[in-house]
Amino acid sequence: MKWNLFVNNAHPAIVKAVIPAAGLGTRFLPATKATPKEMLPVVDKPAIQYVVEEAVAAGLTDVLMITGRNKRALEDHFDRNYELEDALRRKGDYDRLSRVEESTGLASLHYVRQGDPRGLGHAVLCAEPHVGDQPFVVLLGDDLIDPRDPLLDKMAEVRREFGGSVVALMEVEPEQVHLYGCAAVEPTPLDGVVRITNLVEKPAAGEAPSNHVVIGRYILDPAVFEVLRTTEADRGGEIQLTDALRSLAGPGSPGGPVHGVVFKGRRYDTGDRGDYLRTIVRLACEREDLGPDFRTWLRQFVAEGL
Repeated sequence: MKWNLFVNNAHPAIVKAVIPAAGLGTRFLPATKATPKEMLPVVDKPAIQYVVEEAVAAGLTDVLMITGRNKRALEDHFDRNYELEDALRRKGDYDRLSRVEESTGLASLHYVRQGDPRGLGHAVLCAEPHVGDQPFVVLLGDDLIDPRDPLLDKMAEVRREFGGSVVALMEVEPEQVHLYGCAAVEPTPLDGVVRITNLVEKPAAGEAPSNHVVIGRYILDPAVFEVLRTTEADRGGEIQLTDALRSLAGPGSPGGPVHGVVFKGRRYDTGDRGDYLRTIVRLACEREDLGPDFRTWLRQFVAEGL
């Protein structure tokens, strides 16, 4: 089911998605020395394909990827491979052929290079020539949202109700807050929706304004571009999207307010090695073609105490 994202007469339609994919993937070295981290397989599809499929399922078929050096494999994956398709067709292997062709017709895909690795805020700013003055969705490739727990449609409803920007939030244990951007929030009349009044990037222990942390889904008002252009880089030389959203969340800010949707569904983190492995195991167990045999083996493996 696709969105009808013509939110109302006051707010333009949302038709474009931006996927930042220029990160170096240092946590997965040496595997990511020559292979983009977004192309690491989650069972038998690269992680980036799950993200594009989520955007398409939400009705967002104009997708811009922000890439960098050594990311050509991303473009190749979503392009036609005539030699492979012809070989599979000659063999009569139409099952694998359909899986190969599946990625090539998903969306209208565009690519721009970030150039300098100057953080998520800078990557989003690189999308301005493509997005223009329209609201747009940002999906981070490290976060996979289970299609059985749609998140973007709820975020679109909040945008329709309040305008401005919308951020996906998740409640975590206090000892995990320092790993994320953290939001100070106020309740709203809508269940699972909060007003964001402040944001802190990876706060130190005891300094977090709440246990509501930002996960990788955003609907951004185009006013974010002007804010990003004047946002100072942090000590690591990166422009943080969190800082720009803090400005948009301020009282009377053009492009505000900023609301959060508190997500309680299934989310898989492929940016951490342990969570990446757990994601593969979970998704493989749920597959009809792989699950029965894999679960049997897994039970035996655990029983043996290895």
